[in-house]
Amino acid sequence: MTTKTKAYLALIFVCITWGTTYLAIRVGVLHYPAFLFAGVRQFVAGILLMVLALMANKNKDLSRKNVLRQMLVGFLMLTIGNGCVTWGEKYVPSGVAALLCSIMPIFAVSISLLSARKEHFNLTIAIGMLLGFLGVGLIFKDDINKFTDHSYLAGILSVLLATFSWACGSIINKKNIKPVNPFFNSGLQLFFGGVFMLIGSPFIDNYEGLQLWNAEGFMALCYLITFGSVLAYAAYMYALAELPVGIATIYAYVNPLVAVILGYLILSEPLNIYTAMAFITIMTGVFLVNRGYRKQHKPVAIEELSKVPVES
Repeated sequence: MTTKTKAYLALIFVCITWGTTYLAIRVGVLHYPAFLFAGVRQFVAGILLMVLALMANKNKDLSRKNVLRQMLVGFLMLTIGNGCVTWGEKYVPSGVAALLCSIMPIFAVSISLLSARKEHFNLTIAIGMLLGFLGVGLIFKDDINKFTDHSYLAGILSVLLATFSWACGSIINKKNIKPVNPFFNSGLQLFFGGVFMLIGSPFIDNYEGLQLWNAEGFMALCYLITFGSVLAYAAYMYALAELPVGIATIYAYVNPLVAVILGYLILSEPLNIYTAMAFITIMTGVFLVNRGYRKQHKPVAIEELSKVPVES
């Protein structure tokens, strides 16, 4: 099996698994404080992934430069990215959170364009971004009155902040040229992301009425540690290292669909024509943004971009 084939299989796994994590997160935060829940998840997952990575490949880069880089990526993608999504799902449905997160590629391309002097917006990108944000508007077509609820609005803003931070972390991570052990690096990111969340938890979370044991919450935590963090995060980092960033982030097309359907079937979250329209509009926008971005590069340049050091 070729490296590319493995990378695409890893991406398929991510597409499905991360779609289910929004549901698991929603179940978890119904029973545990958000940052505590997410922090334990990533802290444990980070240790497990580092151990597994060292069992498969003894090489590791513990240089100050590499550790600080993984710490930064972990803070952006996990402490802020995953932590704020988890916190946001205390107040917004899992399907809504997933749809908001699906605009991440638009943020990623926008940041790349703004930070690179030789790149520029074109009509395709502009139309794609317009459709993407129009789709976000459609999500709330029937829920405008909910914005008077400060908790609901805070949840929406938290998820949007998480999405932007994840995009920033993805770009920085892609710029890590030829890592000695990418899976060990992923473990470091999870570990540091979890540590920062646990440090912040007492200042952010409300521990009132906390019960350490809850069967549903514990099952959600175990699922998220094993599948959502250790397996899916490692698979995402592998796909990101081997495939162009526009392809590696295609999981954003599938995750929200899985999340919306599961939220409707299991948690009875609202699903209507506007939800479907929002999904189609956002996905079309993401496709056009990626297409417009790729138009600026010759085929060789695209392949080189995928090799340059560039979660729910």
